[in-house]
Amino acid sequence: MIKKIIYIVIAIIALPLIIALFLKKEYHVERSVTVDKSQSEVYHFLRYTKNHKKFTAWSQYDPNQKETYKGTDGQVGYIQHWESDHEKVGVGEMEIVKLSPNTRIDYAFRFYEPFKALNDSGYFALKPITSDNTEVTWGYDGKMNYPSNLLILFLNFEELIGDDFEKGLNKLKTIL
Repeated sequence: MIKKIIYIVIAIIALPLIIALFLKKEYHVERSVTVDKSQSEVYHFLRYTKNHKKFTAWSQYDPNQKETYKGTDGQVGYIQHWESDHEKVGVGEMEIVKLSPNTRIDYAFRFYEPFKALNDSGYFALKPITSDNTEVTWGYDGKMNYPSNLLILFLNFEELIGDDFEKGLNKLKTIL
């Protein structure tokens, strides 16, 4: 009888770990909106992270979060660090890693709390619709290492992050 209980306990522990071996480790979230401004105007607004506070959902969750900065805003290498007790904000930093004038802005994200993720990336991609209309795509690529990737089965990142992207993009559209 004790042997059976031990086997059951081992199976309960081992099964999720085995399943996690075969699950994907990456996830991708993306949302888009059309803004009634030129591609150049949108790019010059988005490249400055100080402007992100005006439209991102995370800035609204905790408008009093502590922020520090390194470098020149709007330039490659600029780092914005934040600290918040709000569960949806936490502690982390964002670094501008690539600027493709008028078309794309790439960021590296390093999250420290409430979870650790040091290899995530995000971007804004801009596509002209007309001379005064631009499609803004906000994307995010995350990775969860083994065995944490098991959480991908239970967390809907499309909903968790995507809903905040939509709120932010709609606010961006109103601002611009």
